[in-house]
Amino acid sequence: GKAQFKVAIKALSPKEVTRIYTPRPLDRNDGTFLMRYRMYGSVRKGLKIEIFYGDQHVAQSPYILKGPVYHEYCDCPEEDPVIWQNIMSCPSQEPQITKDFISFPTIDLQRMLKEIPTKFSQTRGAIVHYTVLNNHIYRRSLGKYTDFKMFSDEMFLSLARKVHLPDVEFYLNVGDWPVEYRKANDTPGPIPVISWCGSVDSRDIVLPTYDVTHSTLETLRGVTNDLLSIQGNTGPFWENKTERALFRGRDSREERLHLVKLSKENPELLDAGITGYFFFRDKEKELGKVQLMGFFDFFKYKYQVNVDGTVAAYRFPYLLLGDSLVLKQDSQYYEHFYIGLKPWKHYVPVKRNLQDLLEKIRWAKENDEEARKIAKEGQLMARELLQPHRLYCYYYKVLQKYAKRQASKPEIRDGMELVPQPDDRDSVCSCHRKKPLREDL
Repeated sequence: GKAQFKVAIKALSPKEVTRIYTPRPLDRNDGTFLMRYRMYGSVRKGLKIEIFYGDQHVAQSPYILKGPVYHEYCDCPEEDPVIWQNIMSCPSQEPQITKDFISFPTIDLQRMLKEIPTKFSQTRGAIVHYTVLNNHIYRRSLGKYTDFKMFSDEMFLSLARKVHLPDVEFYLNVGDWPVEYRKANDTPGPIPVISWCGSVDSRDIVLPTYDVTHSTLETLRGVTNDLLSIQGNTGPFWENKTERALFRGRDSREERLHLVKLSKENPELLDAGITGYFFFRDKEKELGKVQLMGFFDFFKYKYQVNVDGTVAAYRFPYLLLGDSLVLKQDSQYYEHFYIGLKPWKHYVPVKRNLQDLLEKIRWAKENDEEARKIAKEGQLMARELLQPHRLYCYYYKVLQKYAKRQASKPEIRDGMELVPQPDDRDSVCSCHRKKPLREDL
């Protein structure tokens, strides 16, 4: 109906007052709603969250969050990682993490120190060397293409504010492509480099991409296309969506150009356009360029075509969270959560060269109920795998597993600098775990 839910959030203790931003709940168009809030202060006793429809409490309202409850920038880590993982409902296993570490029963930091700066940073130029010691984060950049370290910095700092991290020393590749292609039985064997994207023939350890990570951290703070807002902007109901497949994107892979040709020849099935030319500038005249399109407008279409960019297309998680059927190109590249997805259950697979794409779109049009079911299953799985707490758990588990396999103690190396926690003067943070300084008493 048109009537709005009313949300009231306040501190449990009448002695505590804090500023909380609460936008209108997101209607997910399936009878469920997402209620989001962002705190600009912390409370010791806890929060009371009341949700009314008219003047009636709905669902399990009122919700009580036992305190203390801290805002995002409050530096107050839980010392016991077991307690933190239980609070976060972290899964006991992440199959991709288990798979990634098979090649690395022990991790030789000394060998990495000798080999990585020369082998990877000079050729790739996008390696960042991190050490976490006593829950402080230190790093040095190896190479000139390391600007994306701002995304890894913000996630590691955010995690360190919430839980005490293990002492660990590792190398993060902030470039597009995986970098370690040696096999376990090669001499010398592979070394563990952490990347945002994996491939079937590489040995990189995969973390959630900078894109979904930043989306999680920045929810309600300037990012509109985040993993939660997508869920409340999935376009018209299924039966009212345009019965065509959609693609918009840059020219970062030849198959994308092929898509545009297919679209010109089959406009009744496919609407594909290139929004910017960088790799194939000579093709712009022939294929044309289209306007950028707001991401929420993608979901006016029943079918979404997901084609790799330079590596895996990082829009895939967002497309899954919408309410459209995703037609996914076969790819050697993957993100951390792909292992939980099955073709024909969560998405429709399309050959690498796209030769069966039109046939798959026709299949979807002729089998509407089945197509709708696959779209819904994909959406539900993405909602589960991409919840904010799952991303935090994943980061922590990678660091934890890595730390257990280190053959020597991590150190702060020459050239490393401390990455400071952000100074948050807007919000009050009194951490109950930290003893007050003498002058505060």
